[in-house]
Amino acid sequence: MPSTLTQPDTLSLELPTSTVLHVTPEQFEELAAANPDLRLERTARGELIVNPPTGGESGYRNVKISYFLVKWVEEEGGHGIPFDSSTGFILPSGARRSPDASWVRRERWEALSPEQRRGFVPLCPDFVVELRSATDSLAKLQEKMQEYLNNGARLGWLIDPQNQRVEIYRPGQEIQVLEHPAELSGEDVLPGFILNLRRILQ
Repeated sequence: MPSTLTQPDTLSLELPTSTVLHVTPEQFEELAAANPDLRLERTARGELIVNPPTGGESGYRNVKISYFLVKWVEEEGGHGIPFDSSTGFILPSGARRSPDASWVRRERWEALSPEQRRGFVPLCPDFVVELRSATDSLAKLQEKMQEYLNNGARLGWLIDPQNQRVEIYRPGQEIQVLEHPAELSGEDVLPGFILNLRRILQ
């Protein structure tokens, strides 16, 4: 009678927050493909970042930001392609990042091959949004926003609901901090796009 081979049970490995795992770009691609439900990122130094699922409030706010961005593109002809938080980008530095919302000029998107569009997008978005959740480190998000600028982003919003504050990032300029803003403008990067923050932060 032939023997039956059984697969061992999968075990979970708990890592302390002080432990840093380094992965190659190829290993990262394999990890991301094997764990589609996780939001994985990789720094330019090769450090693996596992982002936990967001809570209900953050998830609701995030989907509203994406909705208003898509609505603007569809109704106003926003001359670009919007993306949600599940989209991964390969920055020129080699980092793999997934902004909470982002937008890429149409000509840059159309210059990519079909294969490049299907996988992690090999460019930095023109516009990025990071929405701080209750568990996010503000300092790490600020570092991430600066990384986007260093890799070619033209406008970035770091929205901090806990403090009702927004930091605006622009290339070659000081960070602008807005306290309790009512709305945000896409400026000359996304002309005509206005995000009503009261509808996001309420």
